[in-house]
Amino acid sequence: MTYCIGMLSEPGLVMLADTRTHAGVDNISTFRKLHVWETPGERVLGLTTAGNLAISQSVRGLLREGLRFAPEDLAVMGPDAPTEPDTAFTLETVPTVFQAALLVGRAIRNVYHTDGPSLGAQDGFQVSMILGGQIRGRPLRLFQLYAAGNFVEATRDTPYFQIGELKYGKPILDRLMHPGIRLEEAVKLGLLSVDSTLKSNLSVGMPLDLLVYRRDDFRVTLRRRIHEDDAYYHRMHDAWSRHLAEAYAGLPDPDWWDAPPGPGDRPA
Repeated sequence: MTYCIGMLSEPGLVMLADTRTHAGVDNISTFRKLHVWETPGERVLGLTTAGNLAISQSVRGLLREGLRFAPEDLAVMGPDAPTEPDTAFTLETVPTVFQAALLVGRAIRNVYHTDGPSLGAQDGFQVSMILGGQIRGRPLRLFQLYAAGNFVEATRDTPYFQIGELKYGKPILDRLMHPGIRLEEAVKLGLLSVDSTLKSNLSVGMPLDLLVYRRDDFRVTLRRRIHEDDAYYHRMHDAWSRHLAEAYAGLPDPDWWDAPPGPGDRPA
């Protein structure tokens, strides 16, 4: 299993992914699930992947080698559509982030046409991705892509996406994530979300890969691999556990604990 987060705020973008991949309890490996395309001064794009590792690697292979947009892709681009439809694009050459999302979706569909029928007889075609970044002259954007190759875009109402084993880390994001969050706070929040997932699910594991991008910089602000012995991560983990315990201890006991049972409390 996997856990990846993409968080979009007014100051910029934070993406975070674990690296554990497993095919059973005795076959556990480490693979990078956060991939970055950077042309300093021109573009930064980050892509996180979850699901079948072979599918994800095939999709990234197509994105590296380049592929053409299909007519249905060109139809939704409007004035930004390429003037030469037979041109092959990569994430290093595509003109807009929206087109980058279309390109990743096209790569997913191409892999499905090749592997989907045989995978359907096994575990199914399982893949999801988060794509975020900015290209000069265009806004910073964040998309979540599904196995069908379609996608949704983050908004001020929903400024983050998760893929993989998301349920353990979602509550803290729902409570604290907002569009104006500072990048430093977003990093801290993302790490707490992953920490909650690591605590409850052994299929998600360290090291973690982190990407931070400041809006309109057009270069990576911070890229870091966080290992189990990372000093800051341990301080954060210990402090969070301690503060949770203190908050729990400070909650009042139920005020109806010693009260006589009411009519609705009596057994039927």
